Amino acid sequence: MSEPRRSSLAIMLSAWQALFLREALARISGGRARWFWVLFEPVAHKVFIIILMVTVRQRVVAGMDVVVWVTLGILAFFMFRRPASQGIEAINANSTMFAYRQVRPVDTVIVRAALEAFLMILIGILAFAILALFNRNIVPDDPLMVVSAMFGMWLFGLGFALALSVPCELVDEIDKLVKFLMMPLYFLSGVIFPITMVPYPFNQWLLYNPLLHGVEAVRVGFSRNYHAMPGLDLGYLYAFAVCLIFIGLAMHVRFVTRLIAK
Repeated sequence: MSEPRRSSLAIMLSAWQALFLREALARISGGRARWFWVLFEPVAHKVFIIILMVTVRQRVVAGMDVVVWVTLGILAFFMFRRPASQGIEAINANSTMFAYRQVRPVDTVIVRAALEAFLMILIGILAFAILALFNRNIVPDDPLMVVSAMFGMWLFGLGFALALSVPCELVDEIDKLVKFLMMPLYFLSGVIFPITMVPYPFNQWLLYNPLLHGVEAVRVGFSRNYHAMPGLDLGYLYAFAVCLIFIGLAMHVRFVTRLIAK
């Protein structure tokens, strides 16, 4: 008897599972300290900013404990940055997999973004476990809002990777420009300084940055006492994310042949 024919959805999910396991194993076997560096980067950012805040005698930021404020900001931003930066490089890193007709360039971007989200969840659990050891509050007042904001940041990172992975793969100079823009986004998203400190009308201009809405929404959902700047809208972040995903998918469909042949 012949085996039942699998549906397109089943084939796609099998390809994603194989790619996910391949990416995860590559992280483990890439070197003895590979997992250490995966965890160390966001932790190093957090420790540096906390030391800086403590040095200037800053204990509370906009009604929230500075340690929790910094932790939430960095975790939220890295939920965007890691899927975005790693997803952009996914096509080049998995080019040999395109010999299998079941694997398309778009699959590698989506799977790598999913893996980065999984790693960030582990890093978040570790960060909050450390906070609990130092008697910090780790229970959010509005868990649904925190999860929604974090998912929005990941969704934006996925859209960012989908939309820019194609031009970055076809034109090398664009990849360098994208890496250069990550640092300004880090500062303009309210990760290391409260937006309420920025004078009017410059703080209103920062609201055009969708990442700022996600970072601040995580803090608002974590503590009702947090004094966020008026005008924050989580829907604005989701609208940008959906638009980028649509643009990215369209570009992958248009240039799939060139990406595979490159």
